Amino acid sequence: MQLPKPIKVSPIVDENPIFENGKEDQPLSPMSRLFHEPESNLYIVVMIGFKSKINPDFVKANLGHSLLKHHRFSSLQVEDEKIKGGLKWVPTKVNLDNHVIVPNLEPKSIDSADKFVEDYVSNLSKTGIKMSKQPMWDLHLLNIKTSDAESVAVLRVHHSLGDGTSLVSLFLSCTRKVSNPEELPSNSIPPTSKEGDSRSYGVKGFWPYFFFKYFWFVFSLFYNTLVDAVMVIATILMFVKDSETPLKGIVGKASGPRRIVHRSLSLDDFKFVKNAMNTTINDAVVAVTQAGLSRYLNRKYGELLLVNKGASERNNNLPKNIRLRAAIMKDLRSSSEVQELADIVKNGYKTKSGNKIGFVIFPFSIALRDDPLDYLREAKARMDRKKASLEAEFSYLLSQYTVKFGIKGANCPSKTTLLFSNVNGPQEEISFYGHPIAYVAPSCYGQTNGLTIHFVSYANKMTFILSVDDDLIPDPHQLRDDLEESLHLMKNAVIARGLTKSNASDYKY
Repeated sequence: MQLPKPIKVSPIVDENPIFENGKEDQPLSPMSRLFHEPESNLYIVVMIGFKSKINPDFVKANLGHSLLKHHRFSSLQVEDEKIKGGLKWVPTKVNLDNHVIVPNLEPKSIDSADKFVEDYVSNLSKTGIKMSKQPMWDLHLLNIKTSDAESVAVLRVHHSLGDGTSLVSLFLSCTRKVSNPEELPSNSIPPTSKEGDSRSYGVKGFWPYFFFKYFWFVFSLFYNTLVDAVMVIATILMFVKDSETPLKGIVGKASGPRRIVHRSLSLDDFKFVKNAMNTTINDAVVAVTQAGLSRYLNRKYGELLLVNKGASERNNNLPKNIRLRAAIMKDLRSSSEVQELADIVKNGYKTKSGNKIGFVIFPFSIALRDDPLDYLREAKARMDRKKASLEAEFSYLLSQYTVKFGIKGANCPSKTTLLFSNVNGPQEEISFYGHPIAYVAPSCYGQTNGLTIHFVSYANKMTFILSVDDDLIPDPHQLRDDLEESLHLMKNAVIARGLTKSNASDYKY
């Protein structure tokens, strides 16, 4: 197989360069410092499957004039003597040989390539990167054929370098369309639209009706935000706790080694279900997660009780009134801050780097339903309610102030059962430095939550990734199967009821 040729990548220009006003050392923002706290010392891990073997020399050649142009990928994080407990960025010369790891593999001696990659990533989760010795990222290139890729790259980045949106934008600026190697992928972030947005209050018609709608919108937004803010504070103070379940980790206890598994499903199946029920893809992935977690927990409680009462809505093993909540991460950048990728090529990488994320505490409905579509109805109702709130903005500000004033133990997401996110990825197939990509599977480790679930779409696939505490959840593959089966049950329910219909808004998130 012919290896790809190096591609020309436009240099990256940081909007907030580290050499601002001639000062080389800049302090870390409060949000970046938050990711060094014991309960939130997170590393982002992105597994990238390729359709060809990886050429390490080509990758290194391109990294030097693309990724390293971003100051956070070429700076150390050291103690700031001017700020108590603070850290600062200090530029350094990067030796790529210390960051690009290429293990010498012998595929013939490996029984299961999929298991080998899982174990490799699990071993990474046992280690960290010394922030004062080198920039906190590395890239592992594994030339081993798995069930869904010819080779695999594992990119590890400490969360203090940036949030999902800034890192995804940076990653995509290093990719090209497979159909046109000179063209960047289309912007994966859908444009801001008020259509279908719960915060939209514009209506046509008689002005008193408009006034009433506007008043009700403002009142609902204020009331919902107040209720959600109280719930966030009550969770931080441990007045409100999640139920103890086989998925719940111990608050404050360091997480053990992580096992990260993934599976790619048809994106068309999610569109099929959401179009039939007039919902969004985000509603569909939340519904699939609720159904999968319910199936898994019903089985686990049956094993614990040594009695299987069944798997129906009336007869099952689940305790009543399980409180199981997820911290759903939300990017807070405005549409003007999320530039079209074409602008990145034309003008350089000018999107604001760093972390600008809030979270929403979302209560999952844990119960068995005879009608699988009930999960989707519940998910839509709860998601619509959360959209009519400024909870994410409140949590972002709260996180900043708790770090700024040194308040310990105020990390709310670590007190929920799981972390959850859903990302809309590129709609066409892309290549990374000339290597065609088969799948992208982002996850993380370092969190105290026993379970983290990420969904990411890419081309015609929807990949979900589970990051589990190995000591808490020893059977992540079973949980993975339960989520996949839940989607199939919903699809079959739509077909059985004849609810199928076309919908032009396939990418409505």
